[in-house]
Amino acid sequence: MQLIAGHTAQAYNQRKQRRGAYWEDRYHATAIEADEHLARCITYIDLNMVRAGAVHHPREWEASGYREIHNPPARYRTIDYPALMGLLGIPDLQRLQLIHRSWIEEALKAEQSVRDERWSRSLAIGSQAFVARFQADLGIFAIHRTIEKHGNSRVLREDAADYAIKF
Repeated sequence: MQLIAGHTAQAYNQRKQRRGAYWEDRYHATAIEADEHLARCITYIDLNMVRAGAVHHPREWEASGYREIHNPPARYRTIDYPALMGLLGIPDLQRLQLIHRSWIEEALKAEQSVRDERWSRSLAIGSQAFVARFQADLGIFAIHRTIEKHGNSRVLREDAADYAIKF
């Protein structure tokens, strides 16, 4: 992802004859437990352009995961449907489409239009056991990082100070 993000930023800056930061923050990956946490993350990502005010519904954004799930392209698919359905425990594409649509509609009704830093500032999100195992696997890199409760989830937060270090 860092390589893709770097090349994207360089190409854009060259095309626009500009310099400087392209992305708001450095690349950040979050480990997500493959259960309802993954479903919530997919929903959160699909609502990015709604939160940004670019569209009213994710189906209006051409490059969205929502559009690809509900209108799978014949070529150049981004989503590995069998893998995604396996992770979510959903048996077929039609069921995935039905369930995914209900996740989006519920989120839109609940007006989940504010940024949730849990998805962008955490190292791991899931059950207590999943996050604790992830924290243990980090070893020394987990020092000063604690597991926090967030609703029914647990998160291992990235230290905000790491983003602000000046050399």
